[in-house]
Amino acid sequence: QLVESGGGLGQPGGSLRLSCATSGFIFGDYAIGWFRQAPGKEGEGVLCISRSDGSTWSGDSVKGRFTISRDNANRTVYLQMNTLEPEDTAVYYCAARTHICGGRYWYTEQYAFASWGQGTQVTVSS
Repeated sequence: QLVESGGGLGQPGGSLRLSCATSGFIFGDYAIGWFRQAPGKEGEGVLCISRSDGSTWSGDSVKGRFTISRDNANRTVYLQMNTLEPEDTAVYYCAARTHICGGRYWYTEQYAFASWGQGTQVTVSS
């Protein structure tokens, strides 16, 4: 099970931190990715962190503004979102797949992420 939290209203240029709390599987065996779905747009991958060495992979949309980290002791993955833009408004989902993110084009392999959370709404507006 994956449960996202931390969404809400953010200011342009501001920051939010999302959390993905997990249970029911061996956390250390899974890579965790963040995806987002904006109204009227296709879903896109944001960031992914691998299970072992913690290597991270980014989608095309965030360009260094967001970072991902994992706390193995607490079975939680975080998405730190900085320099927010209105275009970041979306429902954010975390998802798990075994072992690795899938390389540079990990975000094209949504089918490989077997478990998904319910999502948390992020709205960026002044």
